[in-house]
Amino acid sequence: MCSSTSSLLSILSLLLLLCTNSSHSIPIFPSPYINSLSQRAQRAAAKGKAVLSSSSSSSKDLPFTTHYFPQQLDHFTFQPRAENTFYQKYLINSTFWDQGPLHTAPIFVYTGNEGDIEWFAENTGFMLDIAPMFGALLVFIEHRFYGESKPFGNESYKSAETLGYLTSTQALADYAVLIRSLKQNFSAEASPVVVFGGSYGGMLAAWFRIKYPHMTIGALASSAPILEFDYITPWSSFYDAVSQDYKDESLNCFQVIKESWDELIAKGSTKEGLSELSKTFRACKSIQFVNSIQNWLWTAFVYTAMVDYPTPANFLMPLPAYPVKEMCKIIDGFPQGTDKISKVFAGASLYYNYSGDEQCFDIENQSDPHGLNGWDWQACTEMIMPMTVSNESMFPPSTYSYKDAEDQCVAKYGVRPRPHWITTEYGGNRIHQVLKRFGSNIIFSNGMRDPWSRGGVLKNISSSITALVTEKGAHHLDFRFATKEDPEWVKEQRRQEVEIIQSWIDQYRRDYESSS
Repeated sequence: MCSSTSSLLSILSLLLLLCTNSSHSIPIFPSPYINSLSQRAQRAAAKGKAVLSSSSSSSKDLPFTTHYFPQQLDHFTFQPRAENTFYQKYLINSTFWDQGPLHTAPIFVYTGNEGDIEWFAENTGFMLDIAPMFGALLVFIEHRFYGESKPFGNESYKSAETLGYLTSTQALADYAVLIRSLKQNFSAEASPVVVFGGSYGGMLAAWFRIKYPHMTIGALASSAPILEFDYITPWSSFYDAVSQDYKDESLNCFQVIKESWDELIAKGSTKEGLSELSKTFRACKSIQFVNSIQNWLWTAFVYTAMVDYPTPANFLMPLPAYPVKEMCKIIDGFPQGTDKISKVFAGASLYYNYSGDEQCFDIENQSDPHGLNGWDWQACTEMIMPMTVSNESMFPPSTYSYKDAEDQCVAKYGVRPRPHWITTEYGGNRIHQVLKRFGSNIIFSNGMRDPWSRGGVLKNISSSITALVTEKGAHHLDFRFATKEDPEWVKEQRRQEVEIIQSWIDQYRRDYESSS
């Protein structure tokens, strides 16, 4: 990646940095989100166990039991090393599972994405909310290169030799193998499987339905930017959407942010200016590079737009309801004559310090709280999402250079990105013409406040491939636990999702009974 962006990598490793022909770096959250194997899994591996192992509860006191499955390292070759196994973590809740006389109670599977699986279980309360009405078994499967499921433990990110097993196709095969084993172990061969996923996990859920239609009867893909590749979606759409969120709340707020970058760069061009900025931004340590402040602000504005939920939430950071509106209230509330840098710092502090507990900000050494480091590799191999910043955006204009990105990936990992691989493997071009000819039973849900929605499916493809779009929804809002404060449009979106899933299961049962 660009040398000027190295400090941003420590904020969250899910940030994909696209090098440009300007001096600015572009952080992206493709979630369109480091530990070694747990001691339990290590002991099982040492004993050569080829069975499921479990503990009584997950590490974060979620209503799940934790299990480890011996997964094959490489599903697609027959070389000796391919048969090596690693232990893949997954969570189960069987509280509501009622197989009934026909043993056709459904299994709801979350296709894990870039982070610890507990993180996604905590933030996908929708599945727990609806499990009782379906009598469903809940399964959350961790992605093979995150959390405790990394095939080579702490050595997994060491080089391309170990990283090379991190691909979306390997992850999908993991899910297929694990689901098949679970159905056999639970004597649930007749149970229909519905897959769920949000962001990158939503992409995986949709692709799983396309690639493994014999394993699942349908997929709910929330905030899944499956059209963010190649030339399908305009490259500036993500940052145009972020900017529009702020402009919709306050034109002044939008203008202050847009005009603050030049003021920041000018002040940060001298040692004295950096010292002053360190004080303004309440940095725990003196700031050495003005780009660090840019990235800190950039992250706050982008993530706040993504999680602009209508109720208080704690997905990325503790935030109030409609945080973009609250951030703009702070920026707009300063008296006339206040410098823009002070305004944007106060606004960004809502994201970093809504609780008011932070005494200072570690701007140049942010940590990775969710263990997302593997995304950098994916962004350098198959997850190539070109992004630019237009002149209309509130961020500094920037263009995309594949050559620059390629050079940085070669320098860091010794590999060259494959910019057309995703559309070659899964499709995407002319999706409304293509997918309706062979696909079925996929819900694509999006909220237009979410910048990733611009790379999602926003129109129905067929009678069974449905787009549910809400004007004010944010990043996989529909997957969050229901609350009393939820607006009616969120309730209606979830109601439609439940109705569609029920129709899939009803049809499956009719077909099953007629063929028995």
